[in-house]
Amino acid sequence: MEGSSNGGMLYHEVQEAKLCAVHCVNTVLQGPFFSEFDLAALAADLDRKERQMMIQGTTTTVGDFNAEVSHNVSLGGDFSIQVLQKALEVWDLQVIPLDSPVAEPAQIDPELENGFICHLQDHWFCIRKVNGEWYNFDSLYAAPEHLSKFYLSAYLDSLKGAGWSIFLVRGNFPKECPLSSSEASNGFGQWLTPEDCVRILKACNTKGQSSRTNDRTARQPSGQFGSLSEAELLAMEDEDLEAAIAASLMDSTPPVADSAPSEPSAKKSD
Repeated sequence: MEGSSNGGMLYHEVQEAKLCAVHCVNTVLQGPFFSEFDLAALAADLDRKERQMMIQGTTTTVGDFNAEVSHNVSLGGDFSIQVLQKALEVWDLQVIPLDSPVAEPAQIDPELENGFICHLQDHWFCIRKVNGEWYNFDSLYAAPEHLSKFYLSAYLDSLKGAGWSIFLVRGNFPKECPLSSSEASNGFGQWLTPEDCVRILKACNTKGQSSRTNDRTARQPSGQFGSLSEAELLAMEDEDLEAAIAASLMDSTPPVADSAPSEPSAKKSD
């Protein structure tokens, strides 16, 4: 079982624009390690490498590959699984499809693992074991939702049945966020105790509204396993994010994928 991390606190990010991939990566790592700009840079670098491979290939002509279109991020901010994989590789974490042979033990006993990433349409979220307990860190929830070990398996099965793609995350997860709680803020992240989570979710259920009334994307945990796509839940596009991603994709010399993200650094110290 995992040792206590971050003083027993849980790191959660509530939905901001269409940044669910950022929220997913950060809640897997339990800290605000990556920004949308970091993931956009990784996406641009992947696109550059893919273009080089297509140009150098002998079976496909350059004209068959649209170099103007990113295959790793949309202008709306939806990132590919390859981008999430690259981000987590910085911390030596592997992202493995749950239906692959190497992940068979996790299909049988998921409670023995430490984290899962779930994806459907344009929404990403993670299910993570922190301090020995499982939580649903869906950014559409006002706070992490506790999952019992017995419920975890049924929940994953239900997600698969609803069409979700599920990925297993393996490796040495960081034990501590390198920043103090007061410094570890990206505008939509928050540190909560397990008791805070219970109180917030209970208040949401009682009042029938989000704990963040100024954020229409946060929603209460539902008895139904599937969730609506972000396209249905978000009423407005984040113009600043679109402009930043577009600028990143136009950069002819994007950062290499194995470089550290911008402050705070996600590189592990030797």
